[in-house]
Amino acid sequence: MPPVSPTRTDTVSYRPKAGEIPTQPGVYRFRDANRRVLYVGKAKNLRARLSNYFQPLRSLHERTRRMVTTANSVEWTVVATEFEALQLEYTWIKEFNPPFNVQFRDDKSYPYLAVTLGDRIPRVMVTRNRNLKDARYFGPYTKVWAIRDTVDLMLKAFPVRSCSDGVYRRAELTGRPCLLGDIGKCAAPCVGRISPEDHRGLAEDFVSFMAGNDTTYIRALTEQMKQAASTLDYEAAARHRDAIQALEAAMGKSAVVLHENVDLDAFGIAHDELAAAVQQFIVRGGRIRGVRSWVVDKELDIELGELVETVLQNAYEGADAPPREILVPELPEDASELEQWLMARRVEADEAGPVRRGPKSTGKVELRVAQRGEKAALAQTAEMNAKNALILYKTRRSSDFVARSKALNDIQDALGMADAPLRMECFDVSHLSGTNIVASMVVFEDGLPRKDQYRRFSIPESTDDTESIYQVISRRLAYLREDAEATASTDEVADTTSAGDDPEIDVDAELAEAAERRRRKFSYPPNLLIVDGGQPQVAAAQRALDESGVTGIQLAGIAKRLEEIWLPDSDFPVILPRNSDALFLVQRIRDEAHRFAITYQRARRKRDITSVLGEIPGLGPSRVKELLKHFGSVAQLRQATPEQIAEVRGVGPATAAAVFERLNGDGRDGRDGADGPGND
Repeated sequence: MPPVSPTRTDTVSYRPKAGEIPTQPGVYRFRDANRRVLYVGKAKNLRARLSNYFQPLRSLHERTRRMVTTANSVEWTVVATEFEALQLEYTWIKEFNPPFNVQFRDDKSYPYLAVTLGDRIPRVMVTRNRNLKDARYFGPYTKVWAIRDTVDLMLKAFPVRSCSDGVYRRAELTGRPCLLGDIGKCAAPCVGRISPEDHRGLAEDFVSFMAGNDTTYIRALTEQMKQAASTLDYEAAARHRDAIQALEAAMGKSAVVLHENVDLDAFGIAHDELAAAVQQFIVRGGRIRGVRSWVVDKELDIELGELVETVLQNAYEGADAPPREILVPELPEDASELEQWLMARRVEADEAGPVRRGPKSTGKVELRVAQRGEKAALAQTAEMNAKNALILYKTRRSSDFVARSKALNDIQDALGMADAPLRMECFDVSHLSGTNIVASMVVFEDGLPRKDQYRRFSIPESTDDTESIYQVISRRLAYLREDAEATASTDEVADTTSAGDDPEIDVDAELAEAAERRRRKFSYPPNLLIVDGGQPQVAAAQRALDESGVTGIQLAGIAKRLEEIWLPDSDFPVILPRNSDALFLVQRIRDEAHRFAITYQRARRKRDITSVLGEIPGLGPSRVKELLKHFGSVAQLRQATPEQIAEVRGVGPATAAAVFERLNGDGRDGRDGADGPGND
């Protein structure tokens, strides 16, 4: 549709009139001046959804604002139902690959176990090719050697052809089978030892076993072995015994996690503002038959439910058929429509696939969030693996030398620095409801952490987060003055210790020399000083920098909500490109400062509560430990009644009453809030 004149001056020029946008379900596309599709989205109500994009630009999320201002027009297509909108959105995303939609990056080509049921003589093979006609696939698997071992065991029970077409034709011409035929791992249809029909039956049994009907075959083989033994056919009984052992060994290579009748996929997703890692556990017959993982680049800041939707669409495109049950971390808003799409994919895959033994599967697919039991434990395991994958992805990206060099140069250009920030220091403040205020300083040199130069700060008193930042930066800059050694006080040395050092510094020669070495490291000036926060925190740090008289240091702050870089005396933030190495590096140093601050704050809190409880008569270190172990946290202990405290082993009614009085009668609010950086 043609662009429409704006009705407001603080939004984009192509904003359509509200009355022109229909209220039916539909799919919309933003295009740039060259008609390239930038973003595709769907909506239950097009007018309500599109009005969110045409609010005043200053009120939009930064990445949404960048997409809207880059675009030159918007167009929409009305459909009859939300399900049709879902299908059309999926089709357009695949067709146009819009840069502002979620970008999937599968960094591996996973191996599959395939059975070519479309061939006259089916073949078992390990392949990465997903385009074999009429082949039945199992997997994907993370290790080639693991699936090859499984196939080797399976061929002892189901001696299906596994040789290449060239080897098979040569055996047909010569009348001599290959080595696998001689050792019993192939029924040798090439030389007529078994008819093509019987060999196909073996292949279908192989497929059925891999699809989850494993216990059925083992029970049948066990019965055949007993019958053969009862008729004194010990040779046949031995063959059945060997087949049972092979199948049990193959089953043992897949961890039993659920009941044998359970078929499901469990998705774990870990994400932040820039990227997300996805872990997919493929469970068939109650066993994990395959694991798949990939990385998602997030251009726009989308919620977990919307991310789940795009992940599932990516996971089940092509020839992948969804199972009857799918576990996800959060249900999307249009879960019912997504289930319809998955049901259609399941029916299509079943109709297009080769004929298999057993009843035909139904198309019903259910999305669920596991709440308790074995399925919840499996979902937690998938999520834990996703978190580890996200950490590994970010660490590998940050540790790459070429990426680090580019990141440092990009930061230099974006902040207008004379030199690249070869030494960066980042500060974060952590507290618990205004108490136990601490701060951290982490150091990155050449884009890598220097943990031996990390520092911790105790802040005895502060009015708010900006005051805490001001104090910490002032104390750190004191070491950069020309008279640092003469003016630095003993208290400052005690408060700025290396992680793991004793905060009390003696005056004897050895400890004094160690303190001097730390001071020399601490006096090395950074090129870039980063604080965790936005304009208020940057202004507080700038005030400390001005008062110190130290020059030659670039100051910046990173605001967590939008990942914006704020400079002193600037009304607008610096926006580093999404998924750029520069933003990854700044984000990593900020996260490291946050982690280090929380670790110190929790250690301080634990020492405080242990000291408080240790002052109660009759409550020694072992009983204090037992109390904290029993309740799990200080917050739970403070909320407990004297009767509940008295249930702890070794704690009597009198001691329980003393603990309750001490924790709840000292003027504290009794809450154990979440740790957080100073700008939270």
